[in-house]
Order: sequence, then structure tokens, then C-alpha cells
Amino acid sequence: MATVGGPDRLVGVLALQGAFVAHQRAIESAGARTRQVRLPGDLGGIDALVMPGGESTTMSKLLVSSGLFDEIKALLSDGLPVLGTCAGMILLATEVLDGRPDQLSFGAIDIAVQRNGYGRQVDSFETDLDVVGFERPFHAVFIRAPKVAAVGANVEVLAEYDGVPVVARQGHVMVASFHPELTGDARLHARFLQEV
Repeated sequence: MATVGGPDRLVGVLALQGAFVAHQRAIESAGARTRQVRLPGDLGGIDALVMPGGESTTMSKLLVSSGLFDEIKALLSDGLPVLGTCAGMILLATEVLDGRPDQLSFGAIDIAVQRNGYGRQVDSFETDLDVVGFERPFHAVFIRAPKVAAVGANVEVLAEYDGVPVVARQGHVMVASFHPELTGDARLHARFLQEV
């Protein structure tokens, strides 16, 4: 797997739901090229993948109907670096505590999550977070965000809100409960590109 981070790197951005264009802007401002991923053929030649927010059960169904689920699962098993935000975090978790029986996840990071753990749409909020390695706080936008209920021993927590992990990584997988793409601050995307 190539080292991610330069302008010759290509990052796929899952474009089934969510603010995928905002993720593309953040990745590009952090120094890499992007490609929208809607079908299995779009995965060819990518060096990393971003899984944005959306509605996790719908995204799970779209991943299956588009033929992407098995392809992405194989790439993750081979070590493809991935950043999952909000619903992307849910899709990458090993356990979804309140998921529907037909909801699939990739089991790529050893965390248990609760969907909409911070409440409904009306409970959305913004806050500043201290992120490990950042010199100044990161402004985070939480919209129907998942809440991490448990983390495995090999998971590194990079930021917490009220004592609960909201940014974490394990190997080539990085996740955030919130929407870093909505802030105009590309530091989290840049961190992903540097560390995977």
C-alpha cells in the first residue's frame, strides 16, 4: 500500500449519501486527489477511502445493492486506510448496539457504538475538542451522532467529549463521531492522510 499524503495520492470518497463533496474539498486542501466512489469500478487505484455521514442503515443497503460492500470489505482486510465520520463510524464499528437486524458493518475498528447516541436532529450541537497532536482545539459539528460505548485495547482515542471517545484510530482505520468536513478545518483529514 502506497504512503498517503502527497498530490499523487488518490483518495476515494464514498458518494452514496452525506456531504461527500465537502469531504473531497477537505482532502484536496490537505494535499491529495479525490474520486467519488459509487460503484465497484470506482475503487480501482485508490490509496485510501473516506466514508461520510448519512443514515447508516440506508448506507448499508446501498453498499450491498451497488456491489460495493464486499469489495470494500476485501480492501479493508488488505489494509486500505479508511476514515469514517458519523454514519461512516457506525459502518466501520465491530458492534452496533441498536442497529437493525439487516444492518451490516465492516467490523474494521474495535468499538461498540450506539446510533444517534447524542439524540435526534434537534439535539445536534457544536463544540470545541482537544485532539491529540493538535495545537489548538478542533471545532466539531455533531448531527445525530453515534456515541461510542466501548473501545478495544488496541484502539487509540484521539479526542473525547464528556469523557466519551469521539475520534479514534486502530491501525489503518480512523473514525470520528462528528462531521469534520462541515467546519472548513481540514486538520483531521490531514491527520488521516499523514498517519495511515
